[in-house]
Amino acid sequence: MFQSLGDRLQSVFDGLRGRGRLTEADVKAALREVRVALLEADVNLEVAREFTNRVQEKAVGSDVLMSLQPDQRVIAIVHEELQEVLGGKSVLPTLKSEGNVWLLMGLQGAGKTTTAGKLAYRYKAQGRRVLLVAADTQRPAARDQLRVLGEQIGVPVFEVRDGEAPASSAARLKEHLRKDFRDLVIVDTAGRLQIDDALMDELADLSGRVEPSERILVVDAMTGQQSLPVATAFDQRIGVTGLIMSKLDGDARGGAALSAKHVTGKPIYFAGMSEKIDGLEPFHPDRVAGRILGMGDVLTLIEKAKALEGDDDDDTQMRNLGDFSLQDMLTQMRRIKQMGSFTDVLKLIPGAGKIVPAGTNIDEREIGRVEAIISSMTEAERHTPRILNAARRKRIARGSGTTVQDVNRLINNYEEMRKLMKRMGKRAPRRGSRPGLRG
Repeated sequence: MFQSLGDRLQSVFDGLRGRGRLTEADVKAALREVRVALLEADVNLEVAREFTNRVQEKAVGSDVLMSLQPDQRVIAIVHEELQEVLGGKSVLPTLKSEGNVWLLMGLQGAGKTTTAGKLAYRYKAQGRRVLLVAADTQRPAARDQLRVLGEQIGVPVFEVRDGEAPASSAARLKEHLRKDFRDLVIVDTAGRLQIDDALMDELADLSGRVEPSERILVVDAMTGQQSLPVATAFDQRIGVTGLIMSKLDGDARGGAALSAKHVTGKPIYFAGMSEKIDGLEPFHPDRVAGRILGMGDVLTLIEKAKALEGDDDDDTQMRNLGDFSLQDMLTQMRRIKQMGSFTDVLKLIPGAGKIVPAGTNIDEREIGRVEAIISSMTEAERHTPRILNAARRKRIARGSGTTVQDVNRLINNYEEMRKLMKRMGKRAPRRGSRPGLRG
């Protein structure tokens, strides 16, 4: 979502890089471009103005402008202020040992039902006893959808009956929980195409009877700034405790996410990053700011990788970085495929935006060709690529149904990757050591 904005901001900062010193006029001119980029990304006008004013206030000073790397200092200030705009620190919904009831609210089409399933999947995996409540009596398909999601992830679903009053459904729910204890109850409520009194009255009544510990508003990030008055209306009537930005992986400009915390005063708990059941990520303002500025998101990449690694020894993996074989390349590619599309994973790698332009999608069939080529090699060839002479490459091409040019291209790509892995292995901290922090 932030690719276009990120490209614009990086273009602005490229104009500052490499200069021995910056003047106050240089910084002000750059920040004018930054403000335009934010507004074009559908960021709230007040948010854009306050953001650039704070950056200018910190950046226009002798200690920054006369420093050895003034461009890097300015970028660091922008990163810091972006993080603040996005919410400062990451916040998750409050979880007690029991009695957790989360009420999901939002307009129709915001993604409440899908988000309810994703939350249930996430917290069940953490050992919680989860119950989904289908309380959307306005859209029967929502109950069917939630029932199917519950079956897929092994979470029971309690259904509110057609025309049932909130008092009756709340009483039945409490009786159900007395018989079948659950420490996290996620309630999927009815939505409307627009805010109306009937919707708010129904939600207020239901909220008063189930006494939720969290009242979470699901906001469709694709709707942009127009979603923010909706959030304000829900908060004034029901009392919102936090937000979930759905469809943050879409093609919208990102203004809703960048403006939400400032306009509503509520933290963003999670972001929907794909349609998959595991496509819900905690919202980390510092990491999102890094993605926008082309710094990547290495921590999220590591978390995704560790979820697939099992009990592999970290030190062994670090040693392998310095002795990277074609077999290692194949193994890592298969792991990355499990983490999502290559295009999505590349977005988490620092500097990848300059390698892969905005809107580019990597052809997954190319990845299949790479697998076929490496699978056609002997074990010795995979571990010692230098023995791959012309005759061996011709045999591998025949066996994989590719051309010798395809094999040569793979070997060249492998050599570049091996050099990168070797550099990463030298920089990576060993277990028990403390990585240095850069100011």
